[in-house]
Amino acid sequence: MPDLSFETQHPAPVCGVDEAGRGPWAGPVVAAAVVLDMADIPAGLDDSKKLGAARRAALCIQIKARARWGVGVASVEEIDALNILRANDLAMRRAVTGLGAAFALVDGNRIPPDFPLPARAIVKGDALSLSIAAASIIAKETRDDIMRELAHAYPGYGWETNAGYGVAAHRAALQTLGVTPHHRRSFRPIHKMLCEENNITP
Repeated sequence: MPDLSFETQHPAPVCGVDEAGRGPWAGPVVAAAVVLDMADIPAGLDDSKKLGAARRAALCIQIKARARWGVGVASVEEIDALNILRANDLAMRRAVTGLGAAFALVDGNRIPPDFPLPARAIVKGDALSLSIAAASIIAKETRDDIMRELAHAYPGYGWETNAGYGVAAHRAALQTLGVTPHHRRSFRPIHKMLCEENNITP
């Protein structure tokens, strides 16, 4: 289980930073940053991928009520213009803006360039740091909410359950329904489909 070992090594207040949605074919990438109240940490925080949907949703509500937090979003247009890595960096920078943290623990193996805080990258940080685990929960829940809203506007792709990932049902829907404005055109499967529709060699 994650703990506060990394948080206590750095000047307070420390925020954890994580993202959701780097891999999907549709929708934005979302980052979250969380400064936990060390005297009031919700029980059961863990990597969002290890939590069931109901538990994750309940913890998200608790974190938002009991901690300082911020969310940053990079749109599909920004993903296509910058590439997914740079768009992810942008979302992370946006997430920490105005949070008032002195130091950031960032999930992964790198710190985004031009990051506005002193920071440390932690591989698999969402399973090691409580602050990053909390950020992973908010990022995942926020992005899932966005994809559920988009699913109402663009039914048939299954975004309410697949969150825009390239699963079989999503691929089949693309063949029958086509590409939407919320698909990432810079991603190879979508780019290839658009080229085929326009008789362009990818």
